[in-house]
Amino acid sequence: MAEERVVLTTVDGGVATVTINRPDKLNALNAAVRTQFVAALNALREDPDVRVVVVTGAGEKAFVAGADIAEFEGRTAVDQFRVMKAYGVFEAAASFPRPIIAAINGFCLGGGCELAMACDIRIASEKAKLGQPEVKLGILPGGGGTQRLPRLVGFGTAAKLLFTGDMVDAREALRIGLVDEVVAPEALADRVRELAGAIAAMSPVALQLIKEALMASQRMPLDEGMRLETTLFGLAFASDDKEEGVKAFLEKRPAKFTGR
Repeated sequence: MAEERVVLTTVDGGVATVTINRPDKLNALNAAVRTQFVAALNALREDPDVRVVVVTGAGEKAFVAGADIAEFEGRTAVDQFRVMKAYGVFEAAASFPRPIIAAINGFCLGGGCELAMACDIRIASEKAKLGQPEVKLGILPGGGGTQRLPRLVGFGTAAKLLFTGDMVDAREALRIGLVDEVVAPEALADRVRELAGAIAAMSPVALQLIKEALMASQRMPLDEGMRLETTLFGLAFASDDKEEGVKAFLEKRPAKFTGR
């Protein structure tokens, strides 16, 4: 019997859309989703035509409502450790070498919020609800919630959300910096596509180098990050895209980047 496809991938115009497809379960992360999501991003890494990735959830109710809690019952500490090590959903998103956008169309809780935070940009529907409710289950976030959340919203705000497990709506998420833009539900797909298309039109070489520098900014002291940025800036001058970008600017025409 063929494995049920719970993660769907489409590619159009340099933009790949990865959809978690369990709407009846609010797109909760189970073993199949974890395995297929990692496999999807690994495949997209090898596709030179993909310049931007959009991650979203199927249906109108949820981006990802969290982990599939049914899998927690009876699971031992060793079992859970192995699960977290085997299916690196959050690492796959965070380490993806090109821009990755979360299109948050509903509940974005627990592992779903952690997945969104592992993306580079978060665009939310006005109906979105975000939070880390793990404390209400007697556990804590295990996919970066205690690490990425304070980096985005500040220590005190993160502590309040993590200690209470409270959800915030999209407007509050925007105010505290958890999401980057909020749009009407019916406008979400078009806005994300517009943004992804605008990014995809840029130099793939420059995008990858910018992503490398941005990722480093989260782990390096400022002086080390500045040295890396200078190195990557020089590296960009070895690309055909740099020559095309400069020539197009001087000729007052749109650049046609090739990624070389």
